[in-house]
Amino acid sequence: MKYSFWFLLAGLYISGCSDPGGKPVEQKNIARVDSMSAIPQPLNIIDYEQLALQFDSTVYDLNAQGEFWPLVWIDSSRKNYPQDVVGMYTAIGDVRQGRSNNKGMFHEALASMGGVLGGTLVGINKANQGNLDYVGMLKNYFNRETGWNIMMNNTCPEVALLGGGYGRDWWYDVYPNVLFYAIYEKYPHAPGFDTIARSIADKFYQADSVLDGNYTFSFFDYAKLKPMTSHICPQPDAAAGHAYVLYAAWKKFGDEKYLRAAKNALKALQSQPSNPTYEVLMPFGAYMAARINAELGEKYDLAKMLDWSFDGTPKCREGWGVLTGTWNGMDISGIVGSTVDHGGYGFLMNTYDAAWPLVPLVRYDQSRANAIGKWMLHAANAAKLFYPDHMPAEHQTLYNRRAITKGVIGYEGIVQRSTFDQYASIKAPVAQGDGPNWVPGKNPDVSQFSVYGSAHVGIFGSIIRKTNVEGILQLNLLATDFYRAEAYPSYLYYNPYGEMKSVQLSLEKGKSFDLYNTVTGSFVKRNVSGTATIDIPAGESAIIILAPVNGKQLIDGSKLSIDGVVVDYHYQQ
Repeated sequence: MKYSFWFLLAGLYISGCSDPGGKPVEQKNIARVDSMSAIPQPLNIIDYEQLALQFDSTVYDLNAQGEFWPLVWIDSSRKNYPQDVVGMYTAIGDVRQGRSNNKGMFHEALASMGGVLGGTLVGINKANQGNLDYVGMLKNYFNRETGWNIMMNNTCPEVALLGGGYGRDWWYDVYPNVLFYAIYEKYPHAPGFDTIARSIADKFYQADSVLDGNYTFSFFDYAKLKPMTSHICPQPDAAAGHAYVLYAAWKKFGDEKYLRAAKNALKALQSQPSNPTYEVLMPFGAYMAARINAELGEKYDLAKMLDWSFDGTPKCREGWGVLTGTWNGMDISGIVGSTVDHGGYGFLMNTYDAAWPLVPLVRYDQSRANAIGKWMLHAANAAKLFYPDHMPAEHQTLYNRRAITKGVIGYEGIVQRSTFDQYASIKAPVAQGDGPNWVPGKNPDVSQFSVYGSAHVGIFGSIIRKTNVEGILQLNLLATDFYRAEAYPSYLYYNPYGEMKSVQLSLEKGKSFDLYNTVTGSFVKRNVSGTATIDIPAGESAIIILAPVNGKQLIDGSKLSIDGVVVDYHYQQ
């Protein structure tokens, strides 16, 4: 009893040269992922980091030549802040956009913020690029002139009805704030960002207080602090976006009211009687459940939120989830969208953005390592099919117009049966986009090429690296784990094969590490440098933490720390 008391009070110290002697963590499945093939075929993972760099250098060129280029322009309307803004097309050739249409004011935060975040994640300083501050320009999406005082998808209501959101479609109003907080973490000293971040957090806190556990509305009027109903069905998964922003605000500013509101929002999400998934926010709910459970010892239902993110059972946004299957010999499993629309319709942006919360989730709950690792293998393999250079010609609506993309713009979606009558003869999978339907009879056919979706490629580009074994990816668990505590380099490896595979890790030059695997609860290598090799059993995964050599280990409850940094949130003695 004496020793138990001191272990509980101060944790258990273990000498730096001994192993803590943990046991493996039982893996838990995600049914939708179980239905995917063991290894997607044909297997070919492209270099998403290089694609993200090429997107940035190609699209952010105000002097680009070519039909429908450039895809960016200067908006001098100076809404909300007295500065010019670089607008970005939502889709190639969208007739509503550009300098000469709608006074140059119609551009969307989903594209602009996606491009800034994506470029930043692959190492580009977007605050000083070609003498332009693309980060600072994002302030114009902060709608203070309307009194909403949050980030919105447009800079002003004059053009809001041309796109999504603005008081009728909740996710469009919430997600720009999720994007902003990620960018804010990368640029904490951007002028004015502290004030904006505080305002957003306060508005979300006030909204949560008004909603009081009931998020079953179409949208929320953040100016009047009033929940609203529109012709669009309720979107209670907005609570996931609220929880994410509020938790980030608590981590940033330390105000306990933000933490209380984050927990309230997550509780409201969990209490839904059926799947409330609508667009992109539910995976952030799963991430927050895993993280708050790990960091604060709560008991949110992670299994429910993961199933909701994947299984395609929502009634409002019918079938929204993760697609699975092989269409005419091509595995499309892993892409995100409607599992039922025209036999299944996945979207590029949704696929990229799902990785943002779901990959770092396994840092906080390694029992999902196999499931998330397998999903990401499929998603990484299938996402290339959105791009005309990687989808077979006979499966594209606009193969003959592919040159207009300059190799960096993908189709908006992949569908089993085309939604356009003129493409009905194309066999599945069909690469296409909805752009022509946005302005019927006016938007050109090339508006099927999605600039806004392609702008988010940096999420994949920052996470995914290939290894010496084709089909085993190195997934960076820290790349999109924003506002986290201090952490050592952390990577997920999943072996989809029916036999053990040996994977090589290239370590930082001049440094040595102890390699700790949170899945097995043990050190797999000690004092290694240069290149290390780890063995991964068939169908299993490893989460490798590059820890300091002979670091001081401390077990405090279920947390194992090395030199004061938590490396395992669910250590089992």
